[in-house]
Amino acid sequence: MSVYEILPELYIVLKRAITPGISRMSDLQAPLVRPKRKKTWVDYFVKFRWIIVIFVVLPISATLYFLIYLGDMWSESKSYEKRRKEHDQNVAKVIKRLKERDAAKDGLVCTARKPWIAVGMRNVDYKRARHFEVDLGEFRNILEINKEKMIARVEPLVNMGQISRATVPMNLSLAVVAELDDLTVGGLINGYGIEGSSHLYGLFADTVVAYEIVLAGGELVRATKDNEYSDLFYAIPWSQGTLGLLVAAEIKLIPVKEYMKLTYIPVKGDLQTLAQGYMDSFAPKDGDTSKIPDFVEGMVYNPTEGVMMVGTYASKEEAKKKGNKINNVGWWFKPWFYQHAQTALKKGEFVEYIPTREYYHRHTRCLYWEGKLILPFGDQFWFRFLFGWLMPPKVSLLKATQGEAIRNYYHDMHVIQDMLIYPEPGFEYERRQGDTEDAQMYTDVGVYYAPGPVLRGEEFDGSEAVRKMEKWLIENGGFQPQYAVSELDEKSFWRMFDGDLYEHCRKKYRAVGTFMSVYYKSKKGRKTEKEVREAEQAHLETAYAEAD
Repeated sequence: MSVYEILPELYIVLKRAITPGISRMSDLQAPLVRPKRKKTWVDYFVKFRWIIVIFVVLPISATLYFLIYLGDMWSESKSYEKRRKEHDQNVAKVIKRLKERDAAKDGLVCTARKPWIAVGMRNVDYKRARHFEVDLGEFRNILEINKEKMIARVEPLVNMGQISRATVPMNLSLAVVAELDDLTVGGLINGYGIEGSSHLYGLFADTVVAYEIVLAGGELVRATKDNEYSDLFYAIPWSQGTLGLLVAAEIKLIPVKEYMKLTYIPVKGDLQTLAQGYMDSFAPKDGDTSKIPDFVEGMVYNPTEGVMMVGTYASKEEAKKKGNKINNVGWWFKPWFYQHAQTALKKGEFVEYIPTREYYHRHTRCLYWEGKLILPFGDQFWFRFLFGWLMPPKVSLLKATQGEAIRNYYHDMHVIQDMLIYPEPGFEYERRQGDTEDAQMYTDVGVYYAPGPVLRGEEFDGSEAVRKMEKWLIENGGFQPQYAVSELDEKSFWRMFDGDLYEHCRKKYRAVGTFMSVYYKSKKGRKTEKEVREAEQAHLETAYAEAD
């Protein structure tokens, strides 16, 4: 299921309707004229949803963040030994619960977490079928930070804000840190996990050295790349918890410094120029590895303008030298990061120093640029100064306050998609800029916003746009993460992904008949128990085999 490559990251904010099948510059400059869409009550609810966000979601979010912080502080007050003892007790409860399941009577196994708690955009429809719940809610502790081995052993519900708060003061960090505080270790392993340092370290899962998994039969195993469970080790990433229950992971740590020296590089021109500017920012043409930055990020604001950012760790002594500018982007009243970066288009290239942890979570307050849609005035100085400390609204609460109609609206009228792509065919035969001897350079293109036709009140077929994107990805050797909305049928899903190792592990570790398959767990729409069980019974005739 995983793609073990070296991966940089590129974000794109698009306010026009662009699908992978429409890539000519003429299409971007002259969007199709579509008929006006008849508005319904849902449109007006979405337009004025900020009222609910201001008076309900933000206050509750701030309260929850505070309570979670207190819980984290309580956890950190315990010794590692005590945390590990509690962990062992909780694992024993999970094993006991699994062994209580009657396969003939009970549904397939899934966690007891409520569907709306997941951060991803995809509706967690699989939990609407009858299922057997296993509670993993207590697995949110850092079990050990080993400075000698440079390993952090953590439970799956530990989030990025929690782990960075514990490690950065030690001048340590996970090699790959997700920008949003609420993203969890388990979600990044089982889901996607590509961030600004991925051009050096790969996906989040590529930095894991061991998984602790409770298998279908209740056995607790530790999987590494070179022990008897090595097949399971390589199959876990992107498997969405369908091979076993993840109860802990050992993750690589790296040494870091107190600040990130960030250079903002404006690039103007056609899409080819923007793409080349992005490649040049982190992959020197002369092959000089000393020029490769620690972090890379690109944001494209329109078809002809983008800002590329490269970051290198810097000491506090360097950052505080006379003439250097320090920018504490984490302060509640500061401009939203994507808007701050955009100023490089007017004032040209510039350099500043950002405290390392604040840089890691630079997109948290504004949820990239989604915050502008949620709170249209949220980026204004008066709001940031008076209420910025309440940001961001918890994604889980935003999802909890929307009914079926609103959920379907966002599926069809909103885009939150990542595409893992290599821009040219033939990459498997020829070294290109950024490739190494043993890995090829893929790029993550993230598109997060409302499509142009929706903003203009025109008709838009979101499902068809996603289908075109997925078709293009399959034809061009790309991948779509399962956190996003997908229209793939089962055959197409297994054309996109190689299921050999995954299916081997499903059978070997008796996941079939216990855990839902990854396709049905990711599939859009409601799932009935009958549908899921029939799919499980037919696993020997899997669609990916037919696709071959």
